[in-house]
Parts: sequence; C-alpha cells; structure tokens
Amino acid sequence: MATLNTKAWWSVAILAVAMGVLLFVPAGTIRYWPGWAYLSVFVGATILTTRYLMIHDPALLERRMRAGPTAERRPAQRIIMLFTSVGFIALLVVPALDFRFGWSHVPTVLVAAGNVLVGAGFLLIVRVYRENTFTSATIEVSADQRVIATGPYAIVRHPMYASGLLYLLATPIALGSYWGLVVFAGLVPFLLWRILDEEQFLAQTLPGYTQYQHRVRYRLLPPVW
Repeated sequence: MATLNTKAWWSVAILAVAMGVLLFVPAGTIRYWPGWAYLSVFVGATILTTRYLMIHDPALLERRMRAGPTAERRPAQRIIMLFTSVGFIALLVVPALDFRFGWSHVPTVLVAAGNVLVGAGFLLIVRVYRENTFTSATIEVSADQRVIATGPYAIVRHPMYASGLLYLLATPIALGSYWGLVVFAGLVPFLLWRILDEEQFLAQTLPGYTQYQHRVRYRLLPPVW
C-alpha cells in the first residue's frame, strides 16, 4: 500500500511539473496568471482525487495508474491514446502561445468560469469512481467485472468521458485562449472513436453489456448522442 501511494504521489508531482513546463515555457514568462490559476485547480483536484482513491478504492487507483498508449492492448486504442496524449499537450501549449503573442483575449469572468467547470469535471469523475470501481484507464475487462447501470450510468453509458470532455472543453477558456478550442475540436473525434471501439469490445466480452446498451440509449449527452 505504501509503495502504491508513493508511486501515486510521485505521478502527481511529475504531472504538475510537466504541466508547468508546458504552460510557462511557451508563454515565455511565469507571469501567465491564467496558467497559475488553471494549474492550481487541476493539480489541486488531482491531489484530492488521488487521496480519495487511496482511502476508498486503492485497487481502482492502481488501475488508473496504468495509462497511456503503451498500456493499451488493442491496436486502435494505442493509436487513439497516442493522439489524445499529443492533443492534451497541445491543449496547454496553444493557449500559452496565445498568451505570449496576444492572439485572443478571454474576459476574466470567463477564465474564472472555465476553472469552475474544470473543477466540476473532476467532481463528476469522482462521482463516477464511487459508482464504478472498474473504471480502468485502459480498455479491459476484469475477471469479476459486471455491468454498472446505476447512478450516472443510468443516464449515459460513458459518464467518465462526459466528465472528462467537460474539463477538456473548459481548459482553453480557463487558460484565457479561444484558439485552444480548435485543439479541443481536434481531440473530440479521437475520444468518440475510443468510445465506439470500447463499446464494441465490451459488447463482445462483458456479459450483459448489450442489454445495457438497449436500456441506456445515450453515450455522452442526452438527447444528442
């Protein structure tokens, strides 16, 4: 347990440093205040989420730490995760460059609202964790896994992705950039591809998932999709 917790805290620390580099080096200054505000919200929410999993669901914490293109077993998912990883980097770098060169200007009130939505996205993710201990960061089915159809899963089939999309959409605004929304738009097709490929896999390997698909019609946003 101590080893898992230590690894988790090191991961958070590395993430914070990496995000700081991706924000402030392209911005050309440490006086990029939307960057500091966003970094505080994102890292703070990550710390609270990590602590929650350490206390309430260490097994899920361990599953969530196995992430990234190399952790995926399905070839399509390796491609998807590669592009989404690059996309998340761009989601930080482009707003930082925007700040440096003054491409766009987002009012302070919208920057604040963006940070609120980022925090809300993390809060919803924790709600998903509470409902479903099988939310691995990779596409897989555990030996004891079952279909979860309660809580947010009674509304949409992929509440985790819906929550993640919320904070990803809010990220460019929180960082004070309209141009970052272009990067977000480029990310969306890969996230939709991930969902469709995951559903195909679950329908083939998780008993009861096909019936669940018939009961819960929408994947991300009722009544859109």
